Amino acid sequence: MHATPSPPPASLTFAAAQQDMRTAYLGGAPGLFVSGSVWAIAGAVCLTRSPQAAVWALYAGGVLIHPVSALLTRALGRSARHAAGNPLGMLAFATTIWMIMMLALVYGISVWRIDLFFPAMLFVIGGRYLTFATLFGRKLFWVCGAVLALAGYALAARHAPPAAVAFTGAAVEIVFGCILLAGMRGTKGTAHVSA
Repeated sequence: MHATPSPPPASLTFAAAQQDMRTAYLGGAPGLFVSGSVWAIAGAVCLTRSPQAAVWALYAGGVLIHPVSALLTRALGRSARHAAGNPLGMLAFATTIWMIMMLALVYGISVWRIDLFFPAMLFVIGGRYLTFATLFGRKLFWVCGAVLALAGYALAARHAPPAAVAFTGAAVEIVFGCILLAGMRGTKGTAHVSA
């Protein structure tokens, strides 16, 4: 009889890296709350000013998502800093660069048709959350990303008002943030990751 081989060390390191990300950033929940709040502010600006002003509200608020999320994460008792040797840190950085590049594309869409700006942003943000399933090791991010993208498609197909699309983005992110936060209850400490 042959013994079952143990998993390769790389898979253990990968699992530890995901655990470190979950622990440091509280599973990504604070980021979803802050991002959802930015979507809600953009929706309010859309109602009170104009869809064009709401584009800039979403972009300006987007710049603040990471620092405000880090403050909220620390206020909730986590470090908001992954381990220096965590290989997933570069994936997080790469997805941020990808998202920034997509902002130029989505802005071009808004110049062409302002009513498609928020649906296009739902696709971009939904796509980014798909990578968070790998970053945090939580399949729920696949669902979140899919819901955002499907909402973007459905609302664009129905010619929904821009404010309604922005508020939908807010609701989806905040609901998924609550689900993730509930799933993180009772977990503490930071996993140590080997370089």
